[in-house]
Amino acid sequence: MTTPSRFALCSSVLCAALACSLAAAPARAQTAPKPPEPATLQAHAEMAKALPFADRQDFEDAMRGFIGTVPDALVPGAGARPAWSMKPYDFLQAAQPADTVNPSLWRQAQLNAIHGLFKVSDRVYQVRGFDLANMTIVEGDASLIVIDPLLTAETARAALALYHQHRPRKPVGTVIYTHGHVDHFGGVKGVVDEADVAAGRVQVIAPAGFMETAVAENILAGNAMSRRSQYQFGTLLAPGARGQVDTGLGKALARGTITLIAPTSSIEKPTETRTIDGVQFVFKLVPGSEAPSEMLMYLPQQRVLNMAEDVTHNMHNLYTIRGAEVRDGNLWSKYIDEARVAFGGEAEVLIAQHHWPTFGSERIVGLLKKQRDMYKFINDQSLRLLNQGYTAAEIAETLRMPASLAREWSARGYYGTLRHNAKGVYQKYLGWYDANPANLDPLPPVEAAKKTMQYMGGADAVVARAREDFAKGEYRWVASAMNQVVHADPANRAARELGADALEQLGYQAEAGTWRSAYLVGAMELRRGVPKVPGGSSLNADTLKAVSNELFFDFLGVRLDAAKAEGKTMVINWHFTDSGQKFVLTLENSALTHVAGRQAEAADANVTLSRATLDAITLKQTSFPEAVRSGQVRVEGDRAKLGELLAMLDTFEPMFPIVEPRAAQPKNQ
Repeated sequence: MTTPSRFALCSSVLCAALACSLAAAPARAQTAPKPPEPATLQAHAEMAKALPFADRQDFEDAMRGFIGTVPDALVPGAGARPAWSMKPYDFLQAAQPADTVNPSLWRQAQLNAIHGLFKVSDRVYQVRGFDLANMTIVEGDASLIVIDPLLTAETARAALALYHQHRPRKPVGTVIYTHGHVDHFGGVKGVVDEADVAAGRVQVIAPAGFMETAVAENILAGNAMSRRSQYQFGTLLAPGARGQVDTGLGKALARGTITLIAPTSSIEKPTETRTIDGVQFVFKLVPGSEAPSEMLMYLPQQRVLNMAEDVTHNMHNLYTIRGAEVRDGNLWSKYIDEARVAFGGEAEVLIAQHHWPTFGSERIVGLLKKQRDMYKFINDQSLRLLNQGYTAAEIAETLRMPASLAREWSARGYYGTLRHNAKGVYQKYLGWYDANPANLDPLPPVEAAKKTMQYMGGADAVVARAREDFAKGEYRWVASAMNQVVHADPANRAARELGADALEQLGYQAEAGTWRSAYLVGAMELRRGVPKVPGGSSLNADTLKAVSNELFFDFLGVRLDAAKAEGKTMVINWHFTDSGQKFVLTLENSALTHVAGRQAEAADANVTLSRATLDAITLKQTSFPEAVRSGQVRVEGDRAKLGELLAMLDTFEPMFPIVEPRAAQPKNQ
């Protein structure tokens, strides 16, 4: 049995870890990035006038408490490529923003390029700029308390080593995960040994529901999220003034080994106080805010409020463009206000697991209020407009942040944006359909594009008109029109190149690092084709711990090719010897379902194995037939039925096209 690598824990990590070789483009194709057009330069000039660039408070806060770093924040990797380095971002040291980068994004990128060990307050330190997220280190009486050990073991190990270069070498006695996104737990084995956790020498604390949600959203739709994340994070782009600049939330994604150690203790109550090695923590659960399982914390002795990822120095995502369930802006806002009421009057420092601290009670309360009101505004005003009959696109085009927030750096859309968050609110409450029957069952993209070309006088006429609009700076429309031409005829080189040129200018103008990356990756793929990326996976023995047997069987159902299963039925019992769990797996009506805690009396086959064996098969350390031959898997009854089931399971192409149509339509319409 071969399980595809689409158990992607964090799809973008997979892409960052791979060496990408682009498909050879036709000799006549223009593949190199182009300079900014006059309309882009004008947009940058207007942005430079609109925001308070003379305000340098964030830079002062980002450097406050600086202790030391290593040159370029270099973290060696397993091979020739480093796991992390800020060297490729030296271009950000220029005094003036590059003319191919939005000046506001340039400022954020400069802030996110600051790296090193920083003292936050007595006993509290942060390593910033060594990964997408921050590692917070709290000094206990006899040990260290590490909060969020970054994305990979390599960067986490380097961050801890940097701390030890400047502070007493205490052992790590506690690891705290603020939430279940991989950039906040993946490096745990870089700071502690799992044997020490098993022996009780190290504790791992996480919010309730951590293991159940840590990878769940990346499993069932993992392949699609993997591909889309390449656009969101720009992992296929080279760093540079015409390439990847910043994600908005942090510089980039580290390469290396993703690990996971299950929590030994969970925070279960809405508010819970614990003393850890002489340091008092007040934990506050905030489930369903930025992550399904998340918590904030306050250190009253140090007067430090850690807002995890619920309050950062930018607008976050209610909807993330890589794809995920829409987050509740109203609930998010309430959690921030609850933290303000409970801790805002006492806290002297506010930190998060991204970006830099905010100092002083008055400024902390001000930041909490602004972030509270930002998410509340997006939620409520989007709902107000949709109740007036506005569509998602109309809401995005209409909404503007209030003047009191529009010039606040912490409310700028570097990661999330007002436009796509507003559309996310619409999606959360009303879904994809705008109630216009013309949009209820329209033609699919390729067929619609071909008819559109016919109505518009053919592709050549469309491209000619689009060139005129491009010269006027109407890049949004040109990108949309060329998308139609390319879907009607993917081989139309003129349309591909003009579409790429339009996307590129939109990327240069984008204030959001995520939008910039999406536009520039799209432009690259129009010019060069879909990249050829070797297979790989972020799945390993550690991350599989967060995949329950129920989720595994759910994913088998997702992989079932309905056309191959047409008219077939079967019932298979599964028994896991190490956990004692039993399942009945049923195929009927081209759907694969399972029931836990049961065994069917008249099953076609009975499969007995350990979860460890299933994991080994999933990781391709062995195959299902080999495990049967070795006795690791025992099959009683009709073995052919099991083989028949495995033959019906689909595999997913990791590099499916996005800016051009698929070569073939899905098998099951």
